[in-house]
Amino acid sequence: MTDKKKPRIEIAPSTDKDDGTWCTFILHDEDHTLGNALRYIIMKNPEVEFCGYSVPHPSENKIHLRIQTRGTSALSVLERGLKDLSALCGHVLKTFEAAVLDYKLHYPVEEMDGDMEGTSS
Repeated sequence: MTDKKKPRIEIAPSTDKDDGTWCTFILHDEDHTLGNALRYIIMKNPEVEFCGYSVPHPSENKIHLRIQTRGTSALSVLERGLKDLSALCGHVLKTFEAAVLDYKLHYPVEEMDGDMEGTSS
């Protein structure tokens, strides 16, 4: 018995296979966290006419992401959206790490020698 992994992203069946300007993508093992962030990033693209997502059922761990464009391929818009979101997350992570380092340099934590400061016996 072979263990086939399902794809993380699949394209929902469509009646019009020739029009690539709109598509519904199914993102497995994802929820509102990615759905809302990705929808926001994709809607910032001027080529996008509509982008929305839904969770088909609370017990299913997947989202349906619908993209409609003004002429650009919906698949290329999704790819760009994923790259832009990844870059944004990388920037946020770098900024956060720099702020933590800056805080540690300005407010060093003193080693505790087993005593609890501020406690009375």
